[in-house]
Amino acid sequence: MHYSVLLKESIDLLQVKPDGVYIDGTFGRGGHSQEILKLLGVNGRLIAFDKDPEALAYAAKTINDNRFTLIHASFAELKNKLAEISVYSVDGVLLDLGVSSPQLDTPERGFSFRFDAPLDMRMDNSQGISAAQWLNSAEETELANVFWRYGEEKFSRRIAKVIVNKREAQPLETTTQLAELVASVIPYREKGQHPATRVFQAVRIQVNNELGDLELILKDAPKLLSLGGRMVVISFHSLEDRIVKTSFADYTSVNKLPKWVMVSEESSSEYKVIAKKIKAGNNEIAENSRSRSAIMRALERISVKSN
Repeated sequence: MHYSVLLKESIDLLQVKPDGVYIDGTFGRGGHSQEILKLLGVNGRLIAFDKDPEALAYAAKTINDNRFTLIHASFAELKNKLAEISVYSVDGVLLDLGVSSPQLDTPERGFSFRFDAPLDMRMDNSQGISAAQWLNSAEETELANVFWRYGEEKFSRRIAKVIVNKREAQPLETTTQLAELVASVIPYREKGQHPATRVFQAVRIQVNNELGDLELILKDAPKLLSLGGRMVVISFHSLEDRIVKTSFADYTSVNKLPKWVMVSEESSSEYKVIAKKIKAGNNEIAENSRSRSAIMRALERISVKSN
């Protein structure tokens, strides 16, 4: 069964207006989109994005609604894709980041070490290079840097060295090969966590450019919000959350003026943070363990300055 993390809390934060225009940047299995559509009136509009062709196929089977548009693209392309359909202002943007449960639970997608499967990990498996292609071609320094930066893996250099040595004899092709290789060089096990968890996270982020895409939408989306419009972001690890927190702080700061400077209304921020570090409750965590690591933040546009 698929669960949309922080479903009620995120929809409540959006404050959906019946005639508003909303963006679901990560359609997945449509949990958040379905709830937004329930709250929209006949003149409302929901535009969803997803990289994954399987998400598009699922949407085609489950949603038949003329208020709904699904775009096969990364949310990083939000600004340009909306311009193509003459949308230049929206009332809300929702992002549920990271990998979806169906992606993790489908063995052949290669996201999880729980199954022996080809090392793919692409959210859009119709284009780009797979995890196997990257692991078998990247230089040792690049491998180590990615494992450290995106997985915060303290044995990153040791793992990179072993991968490079191993692939000279036999290319890495499956999730099990990678998981066992990583486990063989990590000297101890953390309770409740597979030794390859951090490396799998790092490779997935690298292959899908997840943090780069996040930085792009955070640069564009808040500027598209109408007065009172809100952006809600659910992240699942500290790297994502740090980027969201820093970006929202930048939008709400007033040009980093010294504390003693009196700030006039004209120079005040156009945005305010309306939710910080909201987490799932015990009941949700009991039903869906993935929600344990979720952190939600939200930004509201409180004024629109004329240029």
